[in-house]
Amino acid sequence: MKRPTRKISVGGVAIGGGAPCSVQSMCSTDTRNEAATLQQIAALSDAGCEIVRCAVPDMDAAEALGRIKAASPIPVIADIHFDYKLALKVLEGGIDGLRLNPGNIGERWKVEEVVRSARERLVPIRIGVNAGSLEKELLVKYGHPTAQAMVDSALGHVRILEEIGYDQIKISLKASDVVKTVEAYRLLSKAVDYPLHIGITEAGTIFSGTIKSSVGLGILLADGIGDTMRVSLTGDPVDEVRVGFEILKALGIRQKGINFVSCPTCGRCQIDLITVAQEVERRLQGFDAPVTVAVMGCVVNGPGEAREADFGIAGGRGEGLLFRHGEIVRKVPEGELADALVDEVMKSVASEK
Repeated sequence: MKRPTRKISVGGVAIGGGAPCSVQSMCSTDTRNEAATLQQIAALSDAGCEIVRCAVPDMDAAEALGRIKAASPIPVIADIHFDYKLALKVLEGGIDGLRLNPGNIGERWKVEEVVRSARERLVPIRIGVNAGSLEKELLVKYGHPTAQAMVDSALGHVRILEEIGYDQIKISLKASDVVKTVEAYRLLSKAVDYPLHIGITEAGTIFSGTIKSSVGLGILLADGIGDTMRVSLTGDPVDEVRVGFEILKALGIRQKGINFVSCPTCGRCQIDLITVAQEVERRLQGFDAPVTVAVMGCVVNGPGEAREADFGIAGGRGEGLLFRHGEIVRKVPEGELADALVDEVMKSVASEK
């Protein structure tokens, strides 16, 4: 059961309050390079990304972000550290959200200036705690970045905003350690009802990072924790979006695009199933219809899985059976299996529009 949280809005995207868990990413481009940043945002949007974050290291980036926001197809969040003037500039530029830790901004009046501007524009603030940059006093108290230290840090930042009277808040607690991250979110979810942005930070490359993120975010989402999420990978941010939706899809939380099923192969397989499966998945990538497609390799589990899928193939000796909605369509030679399955999906979905 999903944990109940307050509802906020980032641009037109609802977060918390029963809204579906949204999928975010962050641009890897230099924000001052407007063309490159907008090109990457367009690619992310095409992949299904619902909110994008951009780094704002200086005033040139802050000014550029206003123009980027105006041309972006999806809501844009500004990532701000230390300098309250950068926050004020992006707020003036129409940004949809801030990632900002009040305790890092400096004097109280600076935080109040930012909150006043955010309140006027109904812009939410995400408090983002990272295990690698906790306050010195917490490290002294706990000895190292524990889950409780992360929670204490978040609550300290929250307290500053609450004292100013601002509650348009979401919170994240990220570490590269999966167990620590899960423990921190579980502790925080019992202490506040603000929406939570979940992620495993510095998770790694697409291989190791996908595994860590799937385990950590899968546990949290299964616990009902998580109102918006980012899969942090070293690589193309488009892959972060794809992995994010696959995690949600695997848990039955959201269905976006193809649910792809294929067998691991074994000695009974008598077709080049790996090549067929990779080809089918590649060609249906970005296909947005919520259908299940199965690529199976032998007569043991193949017919059953292919029959249960919306579309599927079950391999035999140098050939395979093509299925559509539980019925056998025809027998297809091995070399034509990928084409036949993809064509069947495209044809059937087009006829239903």
